[in-house]
Amino acid sequence: MLLLGSAARGRTRHGGLFALLAKISSRDRARALPIRRYAHIQPHNESRIEDLRNIGIIAHVDAGKTTTTERMLFHSGVTRHLGNVDHGDTVTDFLPMERERGITIQSAAITFHWPVPKEGSNVHSRIVNLIDTPGHQDFRFEVDRCLPILDGAICVIDGVKGVEAHTERVWEAAQDFGIPRLLYVNKLDRDGASFRRSVIDIGSKLKGMPVVCNIPWWSKERLTGVIDIVDSVGYKWNADKGDAIAFDTAALHERLAEKPEVIEEIKIARERLVEQLCDHDETLLSKFLDAEEKCKLMESADIKAAIRRIVNKGDGSVIPVFAGSSLKNMGVEPLLDAVVDYLPSPKDRPEVEVQLGSEKMPLQAALAIDAKSHPKPHGKVPAHPRIGAVASVFKVVNDPARGMISFVRVYHGELSRKLSLWNSSVHSFEKPLGLMQISANKTQDIQHLTEGQIGAIVGLKGARTGDTLLTFPQHKSPPLPVKNLAIRPAVIPPAVAFVSIDPISPSAAKVAELALEKTSREDPSLRWSKDETTDQYVLSGMGKLHLEVAKHNLKTNYKVEGYWGGIEVDYKECILSPTDSHHAIYDRVVAGKEGKAGCSATVIPLEDHHKDTLSESCFERDGNVVHIRIPLGQGALPFDPEDVRPQLLNGALAGLSRGPRRGAPLHRCHVTITFDKNRDYYGNASGAHYFSAAYRAVGAALREAFNNNQIGLMEPVMKVNLMCPEDVAGTIQHDISSSAGGQVLEIVDEGKEQNQNPVDMSEIYAPPDPYDTVRSQKPNHTASRVLEIVAKVPLKSMLDYDDHLRSKTKGRHSMIMTLDTFERVTGHREKALEL
Repeated sequence: MLLLGSAARGRTRHGGLFALLAKISSRDRARALPIRRYAHIQPHNESRIEDLRNIGIIAHVDAGKTTTTERMLFHSGVTRHLGNVDHGDTVTDFLPMERERGITIQSAAITFHWPVPKEGSNVHSRIVNLIDTPGHQDFRFEVDRCLPILDGAICVIDGVKGVEAHTERVWEAAQDFGIPRLLYVNKLDRDGASFRRSVIDIGSKLKGMPVVCNIPWWSKERLTGVIDIVDSVGYKWNADKGDAIAFDTAALHERLAEKPEVIEEIKIARERLVEQLCDHDETLLSKFLDAEEKCKLMESADIKAAIRRIVNKGDGSVIPVFAGSSLKNMGVEPLLDAVVDYLPSPKDRPEVEVQLGSEKMPLQAALAIDAKSHPKPHGKVPAHPRIGAVASVFKVVNDPARGMISFVRVYHGELSRKLSLWNSSVHSFEKPLGLMQISANKTQDIQHLTEGQIGAIVGLKGARTGDTLLTFPQHKSPPLPVKNLAIRPAVIPPAVAFVSIDPISPSAAKVAELALEKTSREDPSLRWSKDETTDQYVLSGMGKLHLEVAKHNLKTNYKVEGYWGGIEVDYKECILSPTDSHHAIYDRVVAGKEGKAGCSATVIPLEDHHKDTLSESCFERDGNVVHIRIPLGQGALPFDPEDVRPQLLNGALAGLSRGPRRGAPLHRCHVTITFDKNRDYYGNASGAHYFSAAYRAVGAALREAFNNNQIGLMEPVMKVNLMCPEDVAGTIQHDISSSAGGQVLEIVDEGKEQNQNPVDMSEIYAPPDPYDTVRSQKPNHTASRVLEIVAKVPLKSMLDYDDHLRSKTKGRHSMIMTLDTFERVTGHREKALEL
């Protein structure tokens, strides 16, 4: 989301936002939209929930998300400067490495008002909390953890390239969470751009009916503005000055008097829009049937209400489409209007689902659960504590000046900086040092966050991404099951690559370990471990670029000094046959406290059918399943099983983190930890005793498997979607099958319709492009035929494959990789790994 320490350094190196503002000349200040006066507007954190819009921007890499965000900041009056990715002066991409590479690495939070109120006007302004997310595949976890906290999203596509592979992936992720979406076709000013082709591509690949809400306004073959179909108004932009000229219906028709075909197209577009909406909204259909002149008399307010109702279903069956060019400053203001008009407030969204023990239920149902079913000893029944607030942590970053900053979305009540917070993941209270509202690299201290708001908490020492925070009166420990209430805990995909670090000295090792711990809290998809025999650290991540960024961060921001190895494939170990039950007892003094605990462990290969029969005491982590079994036996348990279970789980996971064959993590293991009160309970013990007992038991079982040659090796196999020109597709297909050792699954012609599409492609309305009716002498308007090669390839062959492709395609390709599975390595390839 945001790295404030890096932001401060970025201001020193690049001049920063404030320095840029200082450099704007008086002429430029006159050109730029003025900073609006917000004195009469209530602060962000005190806004009504109906006025909030929590939205994100999602898309393929280089589709123009960050540029679109910069224009939103400019038009909303937050900045006077139009940030440019190519110039390295954007507000949201404020990390030096982001500006150097021209891509978004961390998601960034921006808060602003829209529409911008003017003194003396009755404009009702809303608060927009916007998150600009990365588009590169290596940072997809950054997207996935932000999606659940959003109430709406804008999907940006490139008007030249259309819907690309990663766009489909993030669209499907938003579909899984039922997030209402709008779609913005960007870069229509570029040669080869086609709004018509993009609209058809949307219907073909995103499996929803695109409804065109505005169309490009062309001057010959040059984009000069957009025309709003709903209100029948036009906007022409002066790209240099950054302002727009609005034309109402009468003025628009007068301006287009010499182009009757455009006026006719506007009429057709509105009719088709209404017809398509009537197919999905009975209220609008009823009004349409009652209207005497049908579309001509259909009120804009009715059309907007219908779009809002359909979009807020979140099923993606209808996709409102908008046009523009963010770089040329065209179309962003109508897009912002659409955010306010069509995307929901937190109040309009379905109630968030929470996990309470083994059950899932709506939040309000969980809040109503009474504690009477959990009496204290001697029959005393505690009063059920009222949960004051519920919030979800969706991002953690480290600021050298303020410490750890936890970004949260509040789902219930009011989060105050004065109250202690119960972390249901680690079962402990923490006191925040402060609350902040954040706009990219600027912060504002606040006293509270209300329901629906997004903000940041300073000073939490244990919070990680995916944790749930609760407040209770009088700082009392909450009873079961309320103490375990959780909102969508993070699902972290397994790592596929790693890099080793050899610190240059013992003091450097301490710095490295602290830095790795903070980095893994910031980004849970980064995992680290230490080889106790060699004192070498291993950092694992989601891909080559992911680890390159982490390495740059550790060296530049944390000053980690050491010898760095190359980025290598993160192989896994697996067990090939079941082990016997191994019992372990841990009886040592830990942190000055005596204690003793035991448990037994068995490990078997994890099969697909195991996942169909998992009990509520099973936990799935990193491709393994751990079953914590605590038999009740006769009589009451002399301990709280909910206090023992997490410690046994953590011990088992630690035992699986380092295998006996190569020191690699275990994968596809089913572990059963049994804790018998008659055999393993020796009185009060600390959590470290239970942890160590499970760790030892799992380790003993794995050593038995290794001694019996029953530990195998597994490698990550990626699903590769590679788009390339037709003339080089054959060469690449042969290269993947032979040199890379992969398997080509299919070759898709991007120009043909895909089968099994629920959308009737013949019903899609898409306005003609100017060169459809005007003869163009520019050959680059006709895009070359593009094929998509879908293959499964071992990651080892793909680490540097993108660079290898550049010589074959002359840079005319795009490729994304996602983890498909882990497959066992056998034969000569397995022997080669042992050398």
